[in-house]
Amino acid sequence: MKLNKHFAVAALALAAAVPAAQAHEFWLLPSSTVLSSPGYITVDAAVSNDIFYFNYRPLGIRDNLSITAADGSKVEPESMVQGKLRTVFDANLQAAGTYRLAIANASMMASWKEGGETKRWRGPQAEMADKVPAKADELTIRESVSRLETFVTVGRPTDVKPTGQGLELVPVTHPNDLYEDSPAVFTFVVDGKPAAGIEVEMIRAGTRYRDQLEKITLTTNADGQISHTWQHPGMYYLKAGVTGKSETMENVERRLSYVTTLEVLAQ
Repeated sequence: MKLNKHFAVAALALAAAVPAAQAHEFWLLPSSTVLSSPGYITVDAAVSNDIFYFNYRPLGIRDNLSITAADGSKVEPESMVQGKLRTVFDANLQAAGTYRLAIANASMMASWKEGGETKRWRGPQAEMADKVPAKADELTIRESVSRLETFVTVGRPTDVKPTGQGLELVPVTHPNDLYEDSPAVFTFVVDGKPAAGIEVEMIRAGTRYRDQLEKITLTTNADGQISHTWQHPGMYYLKAGVTGKSETMENVERRLSYVTTLEVLAQ
């Protein structure tokens, strides 16, 4: 994939989940990221103007939330409620290891001219051949792949493996083993391959209560990696995005985005 250093606003890529959220941030916020023994967590999901503060709208997650245990088994969310400003659900984490809580979306968007009129279609890649004429006039096609996630570990951490689709974080330092004054290394991959030149933004919680945003911006190196030493404990919002031409589909523009919530613990 031919990559640009352009940072795509992540909310655009999650339009299927939050169609009116282009100007806002969206996130999952777990009550705990580390449990010493099996138990419940509660997760808030929202779209907001301030990081981890409920002031805009709930995040629609009912149809595409997945909670995956270390062994690949699925956990069903419980007690899900969508209010006016946030969505809340519980998860019963009974097995040891690292859980991935994720909302992933992938869709194709096409427009073309037919009989002097502009036609548009949106849907999964598998249906595009039947819905979009391959030789249509003024045909433009865009692929959008997005991932919003967070991680929770019960007991000992286990490996977090990439799915191989879109832009993803592959931890060198485990996402539930982050401490202030300690370096962390993350690799970013596109379709499973290390991606160089991608801008990664990180913002610590509490922006509503300080004068400066204190945004950290890093760029992945030739191996797709960033390294950062955390100066403060707390919850962090991390996002990255990239646009470029598809390597597998001709004349298709891709927009990829990734968002995660991380917790940095005090030493």
